Parts: sequence; C-alpha cells; structure tokens
Amino acid sequence: MSTGTTPDVGVAVHEHDQLGEGPTWDGRSGQLVRVDILRGRVLAWTPGARSSTARSFGGEVSAAVPREGGGMVLAIGHDLVAVDGDGGARCLLATVEADEPDTRFNDCRCDPQGRLWAGTMSKTRTPNRAALYRIATDEPIAAVEAPTTLSNGLGWSPEGDRMYFIDSTTQRIDLYDFDGAEGMLNGRRPFAAISAGDGLPDGLTVDAEGGVWVCLFGGGEIRRYDPSGSLDAAITLPTTNPTCPTFGGPDLRTLYVTTARHRLTDAQLAEQPLAGAVLELEPGVAGLPVNRFAG
Repeated sequence: MSTGTTPDVGVAVHEHDQLGEGPTWDGRSGQLVRVDILRGRVLAWTPGARSSTARSFGGEVSAAVPREGGGMVLAIGHDLVAVDGDGGARCLLATVEADEPDTRFNDCRCDPQGRLWAGTMSKTRTPNRAALYRIATDEPIAAVEAPTTLSNGLGWSPEGDRMYFIDSTTQRIDLYDFDGAEGMLNGRRPFAAISAGDGLPDGLTVDAEGGVWVCLFGGGEIRRYDPSGSLDAAITLPTTNPTCPTFGGPDLRTLYVTTARHRLTDAQLAEQPLAGAVLELEPGVAGLPVNRFAG
C-alpha cells in the first residue's frame, strides 16, 4: 500500500469525547457510530452533519456493534445488551466477571460468521484479571483467551483465516490462525511489537489488502503494518491519544480515528484543541465492510 506520501489529517467531527472509542461504519444507514465510554453515550454521525446525535445509557458503554436484524449490541460495564433501533427495548445477552469491580468490557467486534468477540480489561491494569470472550446466537458466552490484562483491538484478515488481537500491556499485536467454521483460534504468535516509548497499542482495523492499522494511545500516531508484520506507514496525529480506527464512507476509503481527552492534563488540553474529535484521512486503500452480530 505504501505510496511514499503522508496523507493529510482532517477533522470529521469536532466534538469533545472524553474517551471516544469503537468507531464503526454502518453502511446501511450511512453513519459513523462510536461510543464515549466514560459518559455512557452512543453517538451517530452522518458525513456533512455539523454534529452527532447521541443516546445516553447508564454505565460505561465501551462498544456498539450492529446486529444483522437491526439495532445494536452494547457492551455496558460487565454486560452485553441487545437494543433495538432506537435504543429502547433491551435484552441482556450475557454478564461476565460480575465479582470483579475493577474490570469492564472494552473492544468488541464480530467475525465474518457473525459471532461477537468481546474483550474485558482491568481498569487499574492489574495483570491477568481479564479475558477475551466469544458469544454466538446458539451458544452461551465462553472465555476463549485468558487471562489477559487490557483486551483491545480485534480484526480479521480479508480472507477470514487470520484474527488479530491486542492485549495492550504486552506492547504488541498478536496473530492467530482462525477457523471460521468452528470459531476457534490456534497458533497465537506475535505479529508486530511496539516500543513502550511509542505509545500503548489500542484499537485496530484491517484494510482490504490485509494491512493492519493500529492507534498508539499516548503516542499521537497511527501505524499500518503489512500482512507480514512489517511497518509500512506511520502517521502523526494532532492529538496525543488516538484510540481506534475504522474505514468508512460509501467506498470505505476514508479512515476515521476516534480520540480521547482522557488522561490529558489541562495544559495538554489547551495545546490540543482536537483532543476528543474524530479525525479523518484518505490513506489510499479501502477498508472492509462491518461484520454484524447474527443474533
């Protein structure tokens, strides 16, 4: 994908998310959906609109994943909750780690077969208190990778035979062989290591060429690694805390990046007026359509 040029970084939505996360392009509605975790909000933005529409839910809302039949699955604290299109009717799908007050769900994504993969995290970064879970329409929730500490980015290769996963405190992206028919993982191995001085690996997305894009929280950068794990591009962003990328737009060629004001000092916030905004750039490669939860 490398073009030898650095794309310009613009602003899609100039709003002040405290902890903006989990962006997803909903091709059916033509909207970018994201969450502001600490404020318990799900926000939807249509390109060209001056602001997002927001719905508030009780608790820390860490993910909003579209469902095949309409509505979303929300990760709220320790719960996975299915909601209808207007966020009204709710159905509890699963609860995990109810006896762990210092953990919560974090990144959640669906595989190409419609299973939901949901990682938890220790809010105090206490080692080995979290896990990566899988839930399907006909199966109870199950821990697939445990223990973890700060479960984060999830993604699948264009062929669906690889799954990527970040446990942020390991300072790397890991790779699995993925059995889509059974929803099983094998052969966990490092894909790309990231120096602690460069930032904490956070959310990721995979493009149509198999490149893996990752945000470096605290490092003010987004990187692309090619399918072999070699660094292909590093793009400096105008705020210290990018959180998660996703491709969107009608042709999936715009890369949107959520950011956070979380953990920035007053002095840093004064220097970074775009902290909490949704950024956008045109990297010269398309993304993949969103996978929806089959339930």
